[in-house]
Amino acid sequence: MAGIEEFEQHRRYLGAVAYRMLGSVYDAQDAVQEAWLRWSEVDASAVHDPRAYLTTVVTRLCYDQLGSARARREAYYGEWLPEPLVDEEPSPQDRAERGEEISLALMALLERLSPAERAAFVLHDVFGVGFPEIAATLERSEAAVRQLASRARKQVKDGSPRTSVDRAAHHQAVRAFTDAVVKGDIIGLMKVLDPEIVWHADGGGIVRAAARPIEGADRVARLVLGLAAKFWDPAGTIAFVEVNGEPGLVVFHPDGTSGGVLGFTVADGLITAGYVVANPEKLRHLPPAPTG
Repeated sequence: MAGIEEFEQHRRYLGAVAYRMLGSVYDAQDAVQEAWLRWSEVDASAVHDPRAYLTTVVTRLCYDQLGSARARREAYYGEWLPEPLVDEEPSPQDRAERGEEISLALMALLERLSPAERAAFVLHDVFGVGFPEIAATLERSEAAVRQLASRARKQVKDGSPRTSVDRAAHHQAVRAFTDAVVKGDIIGLMKVLDPEIVWHADGGGIVRAAARPIEGADRVARLVLGLAAKFWDPAGTIAFVEVNGEPGLVVFHPDGTSGGVLGFTVADGLITAGYVVANPEKLRHLPPAPTG
């Protein structure tokens, strides 16, 4: 019983680590479940630091998965984006257990890293795990792990879109974007888009979406309004939520199922990047549209 309680204390944290490593909610859940099976086979009372032990187990499980996952994603139709995390309003405890940042922008950038770079970055920069512990987990020298984290940090920094931490401005930009799209107002939409915006979309070859990132406010505005005019059903609903820790929205079909999740990065009140996850297979974990 003590072993079960010990594991449950760390389950959400382990899920957060696994999600950052894999970018998939279901794969992360599988990794945590496998970690539980392995934990159930050891004498928990003999483990000096259960959290560190379980972090190592989950990281190694995810590391092993990343090789085959990268091969599948290279053959994926169009751009591969992570499965989104959606919350109406996460609690302070949720935020603490998930680490400092889980934005779709960051998750997309993590796909550019090697499995070792990703592990070093996620564990150290996101969850604050020490380099000696990471070195033991990856079975590399501490110097090598520091170098992995440094390379990963540089790639993330160089690839990150402009963003700010003004949540009120972020909320306002998302609502202005939504209002303009619903009204078909290209002038209003252009006002909230950064001139150099980059638009990312993932339909997985199942739902129509741009196969490559679209750059520039004019091109993005025309694409978004064109798709909305063709596919948006007024009987559907839009919910303003937190997408990977930042203001975003979910578009629901009239039957209540999720049609797409939109995440944004915002700087100086303008949307600098958009991320649309519309592949139905990546939305299965989301609850139906709220009623009432």
